[in-house]
Amino acid sequence: MDAQLLNWMIFAPTIGAALCLLPGVSDQASKKIALLASLVTLGLSVWIAWDYYGGGLEGVQFETACEWIGAINAYYRVGIDGLSLPLVLLTTSLSVLVVLASWNIDKATKAFMALYLFLYTGMLGVFLSLDMFLFYVFFEISLLPMYFLIGVWGGPRKEYAAIKFFLYTLAGSICLLVVMLGLYFLTPFASPDNTTNTWIMATSDPGAVTLQSQTLRSLFSEGGVYWWFAKTAFWLTFIAFAIKLPLAPLHTWLPDAHVEAPTPISMILAGVLLKMGGYALMRITYPFFPDAAKYYWAAVGVIAVFGIIYGALCAMAQTDWKKLVAYSSVSHMGYVALGLAVMTRTAFDGAYYQMIAHGISSAMMFFLVGVVYERAHHRDLSRFGGMWLKWPGYGGWSLVGFFAGMGLPGLCGFIGEIMVLLGTFQAASPGAVGENNVAMVYTLGILSASAVVLTAGYILWMFQRVYLGLERPEYKEYAPVTGREYFVMATLGVAAVVFGLAPVLVFTLTDKTFTSIMASLGVS
Repeated sequence: MDAQLLNWMIFAPTIGAALCLLPGVSDQASKKIALLASLVTLGLSVWIAWDYYGGGLEGVQFETACEWIGAINAYYRVGIDGLSLPLVLLTTSLSVLVVLASWNIDKATKAFMALYLFLYTGMLGVFLSLDMFLFYVFFEISLLPMYFLIGVWGGPRKEYAAIKFFLYTLAGSICLLVVMLGLYFLTPFASPDNTTNTWIMATSDPGAVTLQSQTLRSLFSEGGVYWWFAKTAFWLTFIAFAIKLPLAPLHTWLPDAHVEAPTPISMILAGVLLKMGGYALMRITYPFFPDAAKYYWAAVGVIAVFGIIYGALCAMAQTDWKKLVAYSSVSHMGYVALGLAVMTRTAFDGAYYQMIAHGISSAMMFFLVGVVYERAHHRDLSRFGGMWLKWPGYGGWSLVGFFAGMGLPGLCGFIGEIMVLLGTFQAASPGAVGENNVAMVYTLGILSASAVVLTAGYILWMFQRVYLGLERPEYKEYAPVTGREYFVMATLGVAAVVFGLAPVLVFTLTDKTFTSIMASLGVS
C-alpha cells in the first residue's frame, strides 16, 4: 500500500476535478469537493512524511517505476526524498487554504475549482517526478490551468497577463526540451534496451545513481568530450528555471500575473509555482552539470544579486499594493539563486529554506492584500491609512505576515536569508568555488546584505501608509473580516512564527539528502 501512496496523492486532486465537472454538481458542492480533495491529499502527504521521518528513512522512498514510452526509454518514475518532501508538505498545506480563500468565487465556480485541482496535480507531479521526461510533462500540465485561471478570473488586463505568463514559461520549456534531446542523443543510456538513462533525476537504486553520476561526470566535466554541451545545457536549464523562479531580467511576467490574478491564484503562484524553479535548479541543473555550475558561479551570483537589489528598488517605487508584494518576490527569490551560485552547504540549505519561508510569507501577504481589495476594490496605497483602527485583529496578523516577508528575526523569512548570506562569505574559503576570487565573493555578500535595508524600507513604508494613521470614513462601508479569512491568516501567521523559531522541522527532513547532493556536486 505504501508504494502507491504517492500515486494516490498525485491524482487525488484529478479525481476531485472530475467530480466537480459532473453534471448536476452545484457550485457550492464543487467547493466542498475541492476542499475534500485538498484535505485528503494533505492527509496522504502527512502520512508519507510520518513514515519517512518516523521510520528513519533516507534517500528516495515510495518509488514507483514502470515503463511508459518504451521507444524513447521514458519511465513513469515517481518518488520522494528530502529535497521534495518539505515542498510537497508546503503545497498540500497551502492548497487547503487556497480553496478556502476561493470560497467567494462566484464566476463559473465549477470550472475554477476543477482547473485549480488539475493545477494541484501538476504541481505535485513536478516535485515527485524522478524521470526528466515525466517532469517535463507535469511542468507543462501546471502551465495550462494557470493560464486559464488568470485569463478568465483575473482583473481588467487578464488576457495580457495570462498570455505573457504562458509565453515566458513556454520559452523556458523549450530550453529544457533542447537539453533533454541533447541528453538523449549524447549519452549511452538512450537505447530502449537499457534499464536506466540520463533522464533519471533520482532513484532508490544506488547502482543506477552511481553509474549515471560517473558517466555524466566523464562526458560533461571540464575537458570532457561534451564539455561544450554541458556549458550550453547549464545556461539553457538555468534560463528555463530562472523564468519560473523568477530572476531579473526574466521576471517581467510576474508582476502582471500577480496584479491580474485573483487572490487565491496569487497565493498559490507565489507560494508554490515559483518554488518549482528553485527545486528544478537543485534537482536538474546543478546535479547534472556541476562542473559548469562551478565554472559560471560568479555570473550566476551577479545575476542573483542584481535581482535582489532590482526587485527591492522596484518594490519601493510601487503605488499598487499588490505589485509591491509581487516585486518583493523577485527580490526574495534572488537569495535562492545566490545560495545555489556559491555552492556552499550553508548557502544551499539557506536557499532551500528561503523557498519554504517565502511560500508561507508571500501567500500570507497576497491574502492580506486580497482581504482589503475585496472591500475597497482598489489597491492604491495613497488611498489607505488607519486600517489597524478599523480591524485590530487583521492589523495584528498583517504585522506578522509582512514582517515575516521583511525577514525579522524570530519569523520564517530570517532563517533562509541569513544562511544564504553566511554561506556566500564561506565561498571564499579554501576549496570553495570563490577561493581564487575573494573580491567577487565579498562584493556579492556585501551587496546582497545591503538589500536587507531596502526590504525593510519598502515594507515599513507600506505598513505606515496602509495600517497607521487615522481611520478613513469610507471604511464604515466595509464588511467585517470573516471567520474564514481569519482562519487563513492565523494559520499562515502561526506557521511563520513556528518556522522562524524551529527551522529544524525542515532541516531534519533534508539533511541526509542534501549531504548526498552536495557530495555529487563535489562540495563538502
